[in-house]
Amino acid sequence: MSPDASTTTDQRYAAFRHSAFLRFWLARFLATFATQIVSVAVGWQVYDLTRDPFDLGLVGIVQFMPSLLLVLVTGAASDRFGRRLIMGLATGIEALCALALLWFALRGLTGVGPIFGVLAIFGVARAFLGPAAASLVANLVPKEDFPNAVAWNSSAWQTANIVGPVAGGLLYGVSAEAAYGIATALMAAATLLAFSIPKPAQRQASEKPSMETLFAGFRYIWHEKVVLGAISLDLFAVLLSGAVALLPVYARDILELGPWGLGLLRAAPGIGALVVAFWLAGHPIRNHAGVIMLAFVALFGVVTVMFGVSTMPWFSIAALALLGATDMVSVYVRETLIQLWTPDEVRGRVNAVNMVFVGASNELGEFRAGTMAALIGTVPAVVFGGVGAVAVAGLWAVIFPQLRRVRHLQGRG
Repeated sequence: MSPDASTTTDQRYAAFRHSAFLRFWLARFLATFATQIVSVAVGWQVYDLTRDPFDLGLVGIVQFMPSLLLVLVTGAASDRFGRRLIMGLATGIEALCALALLWFALRGLTGVGPIFGVLAIFGVARAFLGPAAASLVANLVPKEDFPNAVAWNSSAWQTANIVGPVAGGLLYGVSAEAAYGIATALMAAATLLAFSIPKPAQRQASEKPSMETLFAGFRYIWHEKVVLGAISLDLFAVLLSGAVALLPVYARDILELGPWGLGLLRAAPGIGALVVAFWLAGHPIRNHAGVIMLAFVALFGVVTVMFGVSTMPWFSIAALALLGATDMVSVYVRETLIQLWTPDEVRGRVNAVNMVFVGASNELGEFRAGTMAALIGTVPAVVFGGVGAVAVAGLWAVIFPQLRRVRHLQGRG
């Protein structure tokens, strides 16, 4: 192997030189894998019980509301207490939620009320897990390895998004009990891994809790226009274009696929994103980061329209894979900017706000998609969202010139 090739390999796996990050990566992978199994199983189960796309939108908003209502608490907890401890406890609660869904399945559930109740608790756990885990990454690797850690952290999420939905569809095809049982076991393993992470150094918030300290994350984001632009761009683009909640409708009624087909549709964005994540791990963005982010958000909207109008399974799967690839680029730029431009002592509170924005763009976006699909039809709802994402990218390029001018992903220093 040539010296240049050896150097490239070392750079590609730089984050894994730190054992704490390896354990974190494995915990996040297993937890996300299990979450995807639960997501596919719950989506199919709810649609089987009600045959109403509006209920698929409710699945998203029930999980999102805790992040919104607890945003001031979750971020402050992440900055004041151990992020590793919060991650382990939150993942453990998710395991108990999966266990509850297993119990419901064994009882032969006929209504969706208990499912929504468990999903609300699941949402509370995610509300605490999100800012703690996002902030923890920066404490596990040195600054020079952080962009590499972001790429690999995204790859864990995307790999789970590839295998998890397929596994969820196949397992639900066997039985709901099989799907929820495997998810419970994986969540339990992720919990043990999270608690095994060595306690990292963390600059904890020293101020006494007050309204000023609770709102510190909002205040920092509002004054730092690069961070504000990056977070809000994702909020509005994905809020408008998100179509994941409607995949059960596409799988059953439009593309005429079964549970296995739903798994493939859910996995396709992860396949595209994973390819890009592996590429970015060895070839980080070194220039024109802001322009690249805006361009790929616009492309994300275009591809959403392509998927929305497709009636061919192979084309729909390919469009979803491209959808994930374009989204991965914007995620990589956004997450690197947010973590490296934010001081550690307020990183948890900033990430809590970010999680609300991300949750709004995903779960609230699913609610928008489900509601619009019930009102105007599934295909028009998806197409409208894609066009909206393109418009948002263009508008944000004008409103946030600071974001457009960002060239490098190396923080303020």
